[in-house]
Amino acid sequence: MACTLFTMLVAGLNFPIGKIALAFGSPFVLLAIRFIGAGLLMLPFILRRPHPRQAADWLKIAVIGLFQSGLVMAGIYLSMETITSGSSSILSSTNPIWFIVFSFLLFGVRYRIIQWLGVLVGFAGVAMTQGFKVQMEAGFWYALGAGIAWGLATLLTSRWGKLYDSWVMAAYQMLIGGVILLAASPLLEQPEFRLDPSELGKELFVIGWMILMSSIAQFVTWYYVLQNSDPGKANVYLFLIPLFGLLSGWLILGERLHTYVLAGAACIGLGIIFVNWPGRRPTDDVNIEGADSNVPANTGGTSAR
Repeated sequence: MACTLFTMLVAGLNFPIGKIALAFGSPFVLLAIRFIGAGLLMLPFILRRPHPRQAADWLKIAVIGLFQSGLVMAGIYLSMETITSGSSSILSSTNPIWFIVFSFLLFGVRYRIIQWLGVLVGFAGVAMTQGFKVQMEAGFWYALGAGIAWGLATLLTSRWGKLYDSWVMAAYQMLIGGVILLAASPLLEQPEFRLDPSELGKELFVIGWMILMSSIAQFVTWYYVLQNSDPGKANVYLFLIPLFGLLSGWLILGERLHTYVLAGAACIGLGIIFVNWPGRRPTDDVNIEGADSNVPANTGGTSAR
């Protein structure tokens, strides 16, 4: 329980920490530093673990890196340039709902009524967070797009991840995702990274958090949880990510807590609980994942963010 709560808390704190980082760096550059740094630090610990041998296997890891460490996190960081970190955490955490939708549309996986009810309640929660108004703010669409990409990344990881050593895939997909983000930076943004001597301590803390806590520590802890508990039960705690993201944005950044946003967050959380409702289901080999977008599935097919 303690390890699971720790993982969810770190995942929620990643949003205001990321918002702070945007004050001294552009999204793609910051994420490239985070993932390349984390991947390089993990390399000494995975060199003796089994590595993929076929080009097709490396391609699959690259695709996972593109989605998990690339599209998902890019969407989240881009969204926080125009919306609050709390709203970004809520919208991007709809990934288990999108997982259900993509599993059905792409692979014809059948789900129980209560799981589809979770999808509907979750979508209602998304609308509620916007006050039932269509927002054309770019940040809303970036964050929602991150949730969609995260759901698709989870689906691919759950089907391919069991073929590889989890630590090996985590390190290399972060490295590949980081390199993709670094290459995309001059094409899709004005690359920027500047450290203010008067704020150097805070900025170095933020960078260290992104590399050590957001990527490595969170992965190791979530991996331990999945290896030592029921993944299905652990996944129910995913609804805590937007809650912790909302609260930490309020405490750290002073973001306002609107009543309709809190109500929407509650609906999304309820939807995720329904989606993960215990009981025998035809998707046991394609479990719903989450907690952090840069960690792949374990041998049971469930992963963390």
